[in-house]
Amino acid sequence: MYVREKKNPSGKTCVQVIDKSHGNYKIVHTVGSSDDEKVIQRYVEIAKRWIREKQGVVEIDFSNERAVYKQLADSITNWKMAGLDLLLGSIFDAIGFNEIDDALFRYLVYYRLVYPYSKLKTTEFLMRYHGLSWSEDSVYRYMDKLYEKQQQRVQEISYQHTVSILGGSVKLVFYDVTTLYFEIDLEDDLRKTGFSKDGKAQHPQIVLGLLVSENGYPLAYDIFEGNKFEGHTMLPVIETFKAKYAIERLVIVADAGLLSKSNIEALKQKNWEFILGARLKSENKEIRDKIFKLKFKDNDSHVINRDSLRLIVGYSSKRARKDAHNREKGLRRLKKLIKSKKLTKASLNNRGYNKFLSMAGEVEVKLNDEKILEDQKWDGLKGYLTNSNLSQSQIIANYGELWKIEKAFRVAKNELKIRPIFHRLRRRIEAHICITFASYKVYKELERILQEKKSALSPRKAIEIAMSIIEVEIITPTSKEKIKKLIMHSEEQKQLIALLGF
Repeated sequence: MYVREKKNPSGKTCVQVIDKSHGNYKIVHTVGSSDDEKVIQRYVEIAKRWIREKQGVVEIDFSNERAVYKQLADSITNWKMAGLDLLLGSIFDAIGFNEIDDALFRYLVYYRLVYPYSKLKTTEFLMRYHGLSWSEDSVYRYMDKLYEKQQQRVQEISYQHTVSILGGSVKLVFYDVTTLYFEIDLEDDLRKTGFSKDGKAQHPQIVLGLLVSENGYPLAYDIFEGNKFEGHTMLPVIETFKAKYAIERLVIVADAGLLSKSNIEALKQKNWEFILGARLKSENKEIRDKIFKLKFKDNDSHVINRDSLRLIVGYSSKRARKDAHNREKGLRRLKKLIKSKKLTKASLNNRGYNKFLSMAGEVEVKLNDEKILEDQKWDGLKGYLTNSNLSQSQIIANYGELWKIEKAFRVAKNELKIRPIFHRLRRRIEAHICITFASYKVYKELERILQEKKSALSPRKAIEIAMSIIEVEIITPTSKEKIKKLIMHSEEQKQLIALLGF
């Protein structure tokens, strides 16, 4: 539409609004006519204002900068942390978790990565930053649904995505356990006192077993009673995993804590390939004598036949320096305690560096030099027990990947705050673990993408940047049209968007 000034037969100038949007000239509004130039100009301004109002155009007095910005600010009706949906949402969907058709699942996974607090706090954050209203009771009802109907599907989705990024198959898996304690006094059928990896033996706990692939991508998990021996958790988890996905050949890697005669026999009977950390100091005298006769160069390894298995013994000068440093550090602590008279008979045990202590008479505690010299012989040595036909270097390299599952536990405990667990019922505890598992999968996929793009950003840093990207919604005063705009004020925000292609 536009304003037309046209002389009429009486000689006056007629001011009209013309519409040519459909190809033909059409008079849609006549303001008036006059032969007075000032009146004509007033009619023209009236016509222009009429057009702006019809087209939903807001008239802003740009000569008054303060008024301009105030009018824009007053038009903002809503805002949210859009960066989370852009970053975590795209990864969540790419993994396939959007198959879980519950919006609450998505946001519970997000908030394990962003604000890992209680479910009550999560509902507060959802309202504050996303305008989403879920009560604490609705969260608990959803967790019951997750436990009953969806948690197995969550693990299946994680497995299928991991298979896709590993080229179509999983051939190597890593298993380890950790413990999660509860700040309560009474035990129940699940939460029981036992050996605590957190040094909280006085607290009831559960045992969490985790199975990951190469590069630490999570595959499966299970929870067990807090007094369950960790060596008895591995076979049930792996057996279920192999049967569920019909996997024929799999190499299982686990640390020395899972090394037991019963586990080894069971693995052999099932014809499963395995690489287990060996306890060299606990081998019989014949094996230990063979080890001490071996000649090692740096990063060298030798094989000792142990029944039907291979015991691979490797040496590293870097590990030797670390072993010596840790021992000296422990000895300094012991010497300080002895000198202060704070170390008594009651303090003696065979754990840590207290194994270097001995009793002299009835009350005197002193260092045992023979035990210290004996321990020095093992500096730099590491053992691996296996029935696999992989080469020695492959065995050692694959076992060396176990640190990635240890990292998984660190991330779960430190960044995803898997504990404290504010739940009592088993189904809620399992649902909480499931949400954390899915969050860790998103974390690992973000880490993989950042590495693939050769970014120096850590997953945590990328999430922090994304959290600062907001979206505002403006409603125009006249037409009531909704306009959404991402607000990015820093260079790092723009770089993150460009890096990940949002």
